[in-house]
Formats: sequence, structure tokens, C-alpha cells
Amino acid sequence: MPKLKTKKSVKKRFKITGTGKVKHFGSGGSHLLSKKSPKRKRRIKKASILKGKGDAKTVKRLLPYK
Repeated sequence: MPKLKTKKSVKKRFKITGTGKVKHFGSGGSHLLSKKSPKRKRRIKKASILKGKGDAKTVKRLLPYK
């Protein structure tokens, strides 16, 4: 079986927790911040767990050695 390559774009956006869940940060936190409310900006910055099981499975397949 050949080695699998890690998808670099996924590596930058997601982390796998110790229990195997997928952690991600909200989108839209790097530009056009003046029109967003402070509450919305705080919420975007925080990390959260990926909710969809199918999405998590896909991310884990693209990060084979995490």
C-alpha cells in the first residue's frame, strides 16, 4: 500500500482532537470586518466542532496521519 498524501488545504483549516472529533474555525473572519458586529466577530474567531458526521469523515480521510 503506497503512502497517502495529506491534503494541505484541509491541514490548514481543520484539526483532529484527541477524541477524534474535527475542530474548525468559522469562515469570514479575515476581511470586511467593519460591517460585522463585535458579537459576530467574536463568534467567528472561536473554534467549534464540526457537526456533520459525513463532513467529519471526509476531513479525516484527507488527513490520513492525524
